[in-house]
Amino acid sequence: MPQDEQVLVFKRSLLDEIGNFHGLQFDVDRYLEKLFAPGVQRFMPRRLAENDPSFKQIIPYVIMTHNGKYLSYVRGKRAGETRLVGNRSIGIGGHINPVDDDQATLFDSDYRRELYQRAVEREVEEEITIRAGHTDRIVALLNDDSKEVGQVHLGIVHCWTLDSPDVSKREQMITQMSFMTPDELQQERDNMETWSSLCLDGLEQMHKLMLLE
Repeated sequence: MPQDEQVLVFKRSLLDEIGNFHGLQFDVDRYLEKLFAPGVQRFMPRRLAENDPSFKQIIPYVIMTHNGKYLSYVRGKRAGETRLVGNRSIGIGGHINPVDDDQATLFDSDYRRELYQRAVEREVEEEITIRAGHTDRIVALLNDDSKEVGQVHLGIVHCWTLDSPDVSKREQMITQMSFMTPDELQQERDNMETWSSLCLDGLEQMHKLMLLE
């Protein structure tokens, strides 16, 4: 990771205040209201955040689906998070960094969510190319304090429903990419990163939430 990379974080104590949890949390609005409140988020050096569990890094985690199948890939050796190399994933995303003058307006109530959404789009575009329209809905929050990597991250799970499966990789760290059925993913469960296996368990609930839109 770049030595001077800045990542978006919030204090773990806020999560404890709202209600800590393991796995998926579907009461999205209640948590996001607190997480995006003025003054809650800040940027700090990633080299410090990765080793300080008193902070949680905010990670958009985008699951992509088309015609009942889900985009899946294996994290190659060039993955930014070395602790996840070789694991299968169904989530695209990464750390949120300050871009241009955005950090100056990050704490303005009119711009926080807009800037976050732009960051999500940017993170996805850095890793894959999508030649299809899509809808986007935040369906869950994701937390796993049982693993070292999970202790310092909180996932915001997005579900993108694609108009077509026309997706190709851009990052070299993405390998063996394809759309897979839930049954096919279950067969790969033992090879999955923890966040993806937790999301796999919640696919049915996520699908129900999408139908309510």
